[in-house]
Amino acid sequence: MRNLTKGLMITAGAITMSISALAVSSTPSSAAVVCNRDGDCWRVRGRPAYGPDLGLRIYGDNWRWRRGENYRWRNHGRGHGYYRGGAWITIR
Repeated sequence: MRNLTKGLMITAGAITMSISALAVSSTPSSAAVVCNRDGDCWRVRGRPAYGPDLGLRIYGDNWRWRRGENYRWRNHGRGHGYYRGGAWITIR
């Protein structure tokens, strides 16, 4: 009987840890999609701050362009920045 109780306690602990891990991993992360006037788009973490003079549009992470719109995905460059003329410009 003692082994059965110990086994149930271990199983209950494992289930609790699994549920906790699932709850943490399913927390939505804060992210955004940024696009420039040229149609370059990239993903960023959080809600980035860009000056209005850069002409960038910031969308929610689930934003997608419609068929026929002229956009393309770019990899996020190093550090905080943006694309201009196909090149990554770092903002310091």
